[in-house]
Amino acid sequence: MTTLLVLAKAPVAGRVKTRLTPPFRPEEAASLAEAALCDTLAAVLAAPVRRRLLVLDGVPGDWLPAGIEVIPQSGGGLDERLAAAFGLCTGPAVLVGMDTPQLTPRLLAPALAPDAWQGTDAWFGPALDGGFWALGLAAPDPALLLGVPMSVPETGAVQRARLLDAGLVVRDLPPLRDVDTARDATLVAAEAPDSRFAAALGRLAGTGVR
Repeated sequence: MTTLLVLAKAPVAGRVKTRLTPPFRPEEAASLAEAALCDTLAAVLAAPVRRRLLVLDGVPGDWLPAGIEVIPQSGGGLDERLAAAFGLCTGPAVLVGMDTPQLTPRLLAPALAPDAWQGTDAWFGPALDGGFWALGLAAPDPALLLGVPMSVPETGAVQRARLLDAGLVVRDLPPLRDVDTARDATLVAAEAPDSRFAAALGRLAGTGVR
């Protein structure tokens, strides 16, 4: 059975979703981040895994559901924090972020199936902005992430190439859109109209479009 990791920041105004400001105020951006995190954790709770870890930058709040183990995030750049998260695992592990509130157990199902690791060393979920929303490793090795340039258009391509160059057999998950901008927020809410994220955006914008 696989460990499912979520790398996230606590939804504190001024520290999360800063690219949403403007048009949203910092408090509004934080409320959207909290909703996205809640949607993500709900999907994690519904997934058939051995262990569920929230690797958190910040302090847990009342948004944290039961059944999720919380571990503080390490310091350093994003590549170092991702590598450290995988370093917490001794068996197959899949890591996701908090920027895809449209996440569902069905989207993760191929990487969490009983036969997910038969003939497969890694699962890769590309993001539409050039990054990645999910990464799974049969044998977590922090070195596979260290030094990968993060938050640039070529992040996903470099990370996937790193896996292939290491001789790993890589299978892909469906591409998803990260919520980085207000336009992303609108599009993702439309993809997941029943999500907490869509409801939060609707409350802020009145019609769900801002």
